[in-house]
This record gives sequence, C-alpha cells and structure tokens, in this order.
Amino acid sequence: MGYRILDAGDVPGYLGERGHWDDLGDIHVREVSDGNLNHVFLASDSAGTRSLAVKQALPWVRVAGPSWPLSPDRSDAEARAYAQIAKVAPDKIPAIHGYDAENHVLVMEDLSDLAVLRTHLNEGGSYGPYTSVRIGELVAQLSFATSDFGMPSVARKALIAASANPELCKITEDVVLSEPYLEHEHNHWHPGLDDLAAAFRADTRLRTEVADLRHVFMTSGQALLHGDLHTGSVMAGRRDGAELVRVFDPEFSFVGPIGFDLGLYWANVLVSEARADALGTEGDHAEQLRLSWEGFEAEFRRLWPSRIDTFFDDAYLERFLGRVWTESVGFAGTELIRRVIGFAHLTDLTTLPDPLQLTASRRSLLLGRELVLHRAELTDPESVRRRFGDLTG
Repeated sequence: MGYRILDAGDVPGYLGERGHWDDLGDIHVREVSDGNLNHVFLASDSAGTRSLAVKQALPWVRVAGPSWPLSPDRSDAEARAYAQIAKVAPDKIPAIHGYDAENHVLVMEDLSDLAVLRTHLNEGGSYGPYTSVRIGELVAQLSFATSDFGMPSVARKALIAASANPELCKITEDVVLSEPYLEHEHNHWHPGLDDLAAAFRADTRLRTEVADLRHVFMTSGQALLHGDLHTGSVMAGRRDGAELVRVFDPEFSFVGPIGFDLGLYWANVLVSEARADALGTEGDHAEQLRLSWEGFEAEFRRLWPSRIDTFFDDAYLERFLGRVWTESVGFAGTELIRRVIGFAHLTDLTTLPDPLQLTASRRSLLLGRELVLHRAELTDPESVRRRFGDLTG
C-alpha cells in the first residue's frame, strides 16, 4: 500500500487494520502534536478505560512543513532505541505496542495522565525526589549495556552499524554544535542579547572549544544514546500511588558519547533554575544536576563488576567516569547556548515577561560559555553550582 500520512480521521481505521482496536465504533481521536518533528494522536474509548498513543514520523520537520524535508526513517532509530532500552530499563519508557516501519508509526502507551516535565516546571511544579535520579540511572543502564563494557565486541559492531542515524546527527551537529557561532538563518534571540550573540560569534577560543566537542560528538561511539534528552522528553507523575518517570522521543538515537545525553539534560535543568531564580520562586531546581549525576554514577558503578572485558580495571573506571563528567559539562554548555541564540528556544525562557526573560536568558548564555571553556576545571556538581551562582545575567 505504501507510506501514507495519517490525520486524526484515519487513526481509528489504522488501529483496526493493525489489530490494536476491535470496537472501532467506540474510539475517539485527538491530535496532540507538540514537538518539532512528528504527528502524535491519542485514541481513547468513551469510558476512558482504554487509550493508545499513535506517533508518526513525517517526511519533513512538522513545524517547518515541506520546506524542510527530513526522512521519516528516523522512526526506525526510535523503535530500535526503545527496543534496547526495554531490555535494561523497561520501567523508564512507555510500553510499545507495535511499530509499522512502512508507515513510520509507533503505537504505544498513552502517558497523558503524566505531565511533561518542562510544562510541569514552568507551571511552578517541582522535580520531586526521584526524577533526576531516574534519568541518571537510565543513561547509565542504556550506556553500560550498549558499550564495550557490557556488550560483546561482535554484537557492538552490529549495533553501531544498525544505529547509524546520519540525517538527525547532522541536524545536531549543525543546530547545536556549529550554527549558533555563525551567521545563520536558524539563529534568533531576544534583542537584548545582540551584544552577546555577536561576541560569541567572534570568540575564537569559544569556537575552538565547541569544535572540540563537535568532534567528540562525531567520532566517539561509546554507547547508544537517547540523543535528545531534555525536560520536554520526560514525563513524570503518579499512577496507582507510585512515582513514575518515563522518557520518550529517542528518534535522535545513535551510538555516541555518553556525556551528550547527560549534558542535554543538565542544560535544561539549569535553564529551569534560571527561570525559577528570575521569578523568585523556591523549589528543588538546585539539586537536580547533582542528583542526576549521582544516579548515573551509582548505577554505572553497580554494573561495572559485570563488564565483559576484564582488562578494564577499577582504576580505569575512575578515569572513564571523569571523562564522561567533563564532556557532559561541555555539552551542557553548548546546549545552553543554542537554546538561547540558536534554533528551538525553550519555553522556560520565552514565556517569561520582560525584563525577566532577558535576565534569565543572559545568565543562561553566559553560563553556557563558562561550561564550555572551563569544563576541565569544573570537576563536580558543586563547582558548577558555584559558577552558576556567580552569574547574575
């Protein structure tokens, strides 16, 4: 039949064809597309007892339309990532009910009873005691299992080949790791940041350090990554009395440097803190970088004795974790910068009224530069916290 783009009216028939829904007379569909790339629909029955999420990759960037073509094959990467994560952390992703490679459609658990973490934080909510810890654990579980520490060499080589995601990696290389430092049509910013945007483009030291991180991103195949791990790809809340954290949208997944996933999350955490500080609201923002790193480090250390290649001793583990930390700090800096003067800004900042938006944006941008330039000196969460506290915007 070939690839067809679904709209809300097509979803009931599609779910029936694929064997996901029997009573098509009792199915209600609404579109909830919110991200930059894809269509997402929620299908439910009239009693509210059954629901599914249907996500389809489009042949272009959704927010741009056909003027920015993009292969829908990215859904293959997302399905592969979910399959890998399900082996080691099934409690941290939505349940996947089926993947249709021909139409680039994932049918999965409806998480609408949970809150998107960014939205929750913007509305004044807290992270709670588990969210960032669980994020750190997830990165450790996925990265260890798909690294040379946790996977036989032959299987690893096959994973690397199968997980190549060149089109979306190129987007990251451009949007996160080069365009903000160039004159580019994708870049935009608050008018009050004209001076810093120009200074960053002229800062040869900053550009060299970003080039170093870009090369790490392009060449370091440490483990399978989520690839786009931010507060908008995390849902959290309570269900049946239990605290839940679910990570979704791993379509940028590829085999790369572990610190990239951690760095993206940290940057978004720091922006949420900048927002809270600008508003003068109290919360638990300041602890999240530490909690996520502790969750990652503790889980990676727990898994370490099960490594396949015993040549890597405990002394090497210390060196490896130190490298992951430093690269995470640097990647956090690049994400902070692109989210302020590059493409795809954060609602954490853009929904603030002036002059608070400008204050928080300047502080985030300046912190990004500090993290990139001084990543080797910032050796623990407290040193990052101090640097953040020194910046007033």
